[in-house]
Amino acid sequence: MRHLTFNVLFSALVASLLAISALSGENKISCDRTEQEENRKKCVKCGTEVYPSNTDSVTPDPIIDSPQVWSFISAPNLHPMKVTVNINEPGTFPGFIFVAPYAFSGDAVYGQTGSLIMDNEGNPIWFRPLSSPNLMNTDFRMQRLAGKKVLTFWEGTLATAPAYTNVPGGSSEPGSCYYILDNAYRVIKNVKAKKGFASDIHEFLLTPDNTALLLSTKAVPMDLTPYGGPQNGYVQDFAIQEIDLKTNKLLFFWDALQHIPLMDSYESASSASSTNNIWDAYHLNSIGLTDNSKDILVSGRNTWTIYRINKHSGNIIWRLGGKQNDFIMGSDANFSWQHDARFLSNNVVSLFDDNCCESSTIPPSTPPAHGLILKLNLEDMTANAIRTYYHDPNLQVSSQGNVQNLRNGNKFMGWGATQYFSEYRGAGNTVDNPAVNVLYDAKMPGSNYTYRAYRCKWEGNPHYPPCISVQSNDGQITVYASWNGSTKTAAWKVFAGSYPDQLSKVITAKKNGFETAIAVPDPGPYFKVKALNTKGKVIGVSKVVKLSL
Repeated sequence: MRHLTFNVLFSALVASLLAISALSGENKISCDRTEQEENRKKCVKCGTEVYPSNTDSVTPDPIIDSPQVWSFISAPNLHPMKVTVNINEPGTFPGFIFVAPYAFSGDAVYGQTGSLIMDNEGNPIWFRPLSSPNLMNTDFRMQRLAGKKVLTFWEGTLATAPAYTNVPGGSSEPGSCYYILDNAYRVIKNVKAKKGFASDIHEFLLTPDNTALLLSTKAVPMDLTPYGGPQNGYVQDFAIQEIDLKTNKLLFFWDALQHIPLMDSYESASSASSTNNIWDAYHLNSIGLTDNSKDILVSGRNTWTIYRINKHSGNIIWRLGGKQNDFIMGSDANFSWQHDARFLSNNVVSLFDDNCCESSTIPPSTPPAHGLILKLNLEDMTANAIRTYYHDPNLQVSSQGNVQNLRNGNKFMGWGATQYFSEYRGAGNTVDNPAVNVLYDAKMPGSNYTYRAYRCKWEGNPHYPPCISVQSNDGQITVYASWNGSTKTAAWKVFAGSYPDQLSKVITAKKNGFETAIAVPDPGPYFKVKALNTKGKVIGVSKVVKLSL
């Protein structure tokens, strides 16, 4: 397997610039690569090295030269995927779309892996590419820290066959961690799991107390023959950890192996033989807050159970679903292999019901995946479905997925391993009529997936300057301007002149997508651009570039 470092990546980017300058016509580029690279060297501490494959299987290179991948003249190092927007109706919640595209290790990813913010039309707003298809981001979203909006995500190598069978599929390889970025896209903190556990991909939740709740994993040796597994086996233990982000102290620790019987698992212990004798009995995949600051809500995918846990005592208060279900389930309330359980007000719980195990072949007659909203009655201990959200057409989802509860009542959903993400009016729909109340639907290319998808309000003010490229073709000079991550740029003002310190305004153009091409009547040869907000105020200035004639 090929190991890529940021130095190698940066060399590749330089080579890309040289190749572009050799194209027909003259070209000059000035971008934010230097500033971003220096920032990464100072701040990046984890999750940047590819974990070696245990099978010597080579993951295919990313597909870059494709109509399903973006390429930009002013930012040639950025190649995010393009999505196909199927439905885009009025009424969607304000904000951008947050995804983190990747592909399983046997498939070629379209574009680069990384964290991607898009608008409703699929135009990139901000993209942070990773250096290898065997590095991924998950759970990419906007959260709040000390009252300020920040970006958070997990980064590292995600174990998927055929390259990674040393741990259960969907597990984090060693070396991974979590990132917190400010609204200028500076890394302000890295967080790692403690007590010898690996930082797990599934959840990194910031709390109002400025702590982080996260999931973590560790293989614990165990004789699995009583459960139908190998004698020299292991259990993939999952631990919930809460870390004080100011002091980095571990405030809370709870592990599944001490609290959940292994017999509660629906995942066969014999499956351990295909993943280095490690049995993924629990596969916890979400942590959520509740109406009590001392209680959390936790989803156990492979036990088909949602747990309410008291942090003070460590006790499980109740179990929703699974072999030890404390509730009487109403019609359409049952679920299996679920993801992303969230506690809403008035004892309402939302979740993504996969209805299927993670496997290469989905069993016949498997019910379609869907978003599910359950109303719990804690007096008579009943659970009833009050809303469902199905994709049109219905989808079978083998893994992943989420339901985001938006403030206006809409639901934004990532459809896991099926490439889709969608938004619905709160009233939802049914399996027999899935086209009702769909406001937005888009599909990623090829075999690209995103673990979760979110819609978030976000304002980005990059700490690095805008990018500019100038080309001359058949006597026509064109300036290309972009500013990765700027959400306030509304227009570009182009300056040109015979000397780098004597530039005059020649034209102003409205921003058009991620990159704006502007035909310039002035021969220069020196150029720069200024980014303007909606009020015409300058919010960013590029470097001066010279067009060689």
